[in-house]
Amino acid sequence: MAEKGSYIIEVEGGKPACDGKPSIGPVYRSSFAKDGFPAPIPGLESCWDIFRMAVEKYPNNHMLGRREIVNGKAGKYVWQTYKEVYDIVLKVGNSIRSCGVEEGGKCGIYGANCAEWIMSMEACNAHGLYCVPLYDTLGAGAVEFIICHAEVSIAFVEEKKINELFKTFPNATKYLKTIVSFGKVTPEQKEEAEKYGLAIYSWEEFLQLGENKQFDLPVKKKSDICTIMYTSGTTGDPKGVLISNDSIVTLTAGVKCLLESVNEELTAKDVYLSYLPLAHIFDRVIEELFILHGASIGFWRGDVKLLVEDIGELKPTIFCAVPRVLDRIYSGLLQKISGGGLLKKKLFDVAYSYKFFNMRKGQTHGEASPICDKIVFNKVKQGLGGNVRLILSGAAPLSAHVEEFLRVVACCHVLQGYGLTESCAGTFVSLPNELSMLGTVGPPVPNVDICLESVPEMGYDALASTPRGEICIRGNTLFSGYYKREDLTNEVMVDGWFHTGDIGEWQPNGSMKIIDRKKNIFKLSQGEYVAVENLENIYGVVSEIDSIWVYGNSFESYLVAVANPNKQALERWAAENDVTGDFESLCQNPKAKEFILGQLSKIGKEKKLKGFEFIKAVHLDPVPFDMERDLLTPTYKKKRPQLLKYYQGVIDNMYKSINKPNA
Repeated sequence: MAEKGSYIIEVEGGKPACDGKPSIGPVYRSSFAKDGFPAPIPGLESCWDIFRMAVEKYPNNHMLGRREIVNGKAGKYVWQTYKEVYDIVLKVGNSIRSCGVEEGGKCGIYGANCAEWIMSMEACNAHGLYCVPLYDTLGAGAVEFIICHAEVSIAFVEEKKINELFKTFPNATKYLKTIVSFGKVTPEQKEEAEKYGLAIYSWEEFLQLGENKQFDLPVKKKSDICTIMYTSGTTGDPKGVLISNDSIVTLTAGVKCLLESVNEELTAKDVYLSYLPLAHIFDRVIEELFILHGASIGFWRGDVKLLVEDIGELKPTIFCAVPRVLDRIYSGLLQKISGGGLLKKKLFDVAYSYKFFNMRKGQTHGEASPICDKIVFNKVKQGLGGNVRLILSGAAPLSAHVEEFLRVVACCHVLQGYGLTESCAGTFVSLPNELSMLGTVGPPVPNVDICLESVPEMGYDALASTPRGEICIRGNTLFSGYYKREDLTNEVMVDGWFHTGDIGEWQPNGSMKIIDRKKNIFKLSQGEYVAVENLENIYGVVSEIDSIWVYGNSFESYLVAVANPNKQALERWAAENDVTGDFESLCQNPKAKEFILGQLSKIGKEKKLKGFEFIKAVHLDPVPFDMERDLLTPTYKKKRPQLLKYYQGVIDNMYKSINKPNA
């Protein structure tokens, strides 16, 4: 499998199918770990050590920053140093302990990213408490579930979320005894909390609780759990993923090794914009990595419309994003280019083609066309603050055309990663200046072993010349199990291997391409299996749509779909074809549906899809799939049962129209 220039090495051979178990492909690891996985960083046993050692090494470096609000206007970033943050963290820790919370206690954190979030988390790390993020995006039902399931006794809460937390009463008050606001507390809130026998404090009041009290910090082991992260999942109750100190410490050592191997190591001068939820593992481990290097973390103001402005003020060097954010940046840039007049658009297209041509020949993005970067693409660079050297995309697949576009115009490395909460985020990441990795998630990080397990019922063979199968992960970054759910843990952890449920395909250069999802498979009435995620990836290439959900069931012989059309593309088509109406009425227009269906069929023919894989009817929804209607998880994965429930009437009508005689 591995070829010259490959970024993986084989460490164990594959195994044929045996005793009813499917065949398994060879075990590979990153070639950066050919002499073994990176050694742990000396003295680093726990997440607390990451922070403690950074404070010793970089006491006066800027650590946490927020924008100063002067006369209602956002001004410059004001900073707290590592030493200043450390002193507050010690106070927070003493105050928590003075509330009777002992080592191993569960501490909830609820709200948007801010300095107090990090300080509360570090206080948990210091005292051996389980940090339990309470999901901002899952609604009161899930917050109540997490508090009760994890038995959270103290919760730190963003000021404007306090009333949301009260909605979990009275059930949550069985466990919850103390609430701490990141800001102030109103007299009404005090009254409400006391009615249920809870203590509630403003941030300032809470810091004084531990005055003149000194609690010893317990000795922390690598195997200790530092956080329980609840994953939303696409079905059922959230699952509490137990993450140990060892998982996070191992991951930071692996990512550090990887970045050094490609000459992109982090330094104390790096600056990070914290806006992706700290309640997710992706942002949490990135911030741990920045803390390890004594770098700076600036927080956004919490409004996506103001994100670009915050970027401009902070001027980050590393920008982490989910595809939804990068898609928005991409659409915004396209709008600016097409609105800039014919000459500017022509200049942009020529510069783009020239630079991309040179990058395909093997030149780095910096060498491919310095003149185009200076004259044409510099505006894009300045739009991201002017200092970004790495854009890292994770949490969901990034469209290949968006990735290619940003690799050319953003004047920085654009890397796509893959990981799960259960694998402590980073498991694969593409490498700088490797254009052949476009559309893949790159090779494994240098602290995990990876193999593929065949999925015969879906036709995926891990031992074929193009190996495909379920991605399985082994290594110390893996979680310690699902909290109170040994049954679910045993389903996914088999002989030390975590079964991800994602179907991957090894590429010749050692990178991994995610092509499908094991569970997203259904049978049509003629007995044909349909791997729906794979089809959505294929149909998702159609530029006239932003998103698509494909549906079929075993009572029907056809597939149907709901798509979110691209507003500009549909309006352009309408103008060219003398079709009138606003975007909403266009979505209902049979001609528009016919047009989109035609584009979907075109890509189906190009990709040589089988007859039953073609979509026979499409419904156009002008409103993008969203979390508000419970159609997406917080990491933008489709909730298929909820989509079906929401669009049931639409689906029924589409099938009726197809199945009509002479239809």
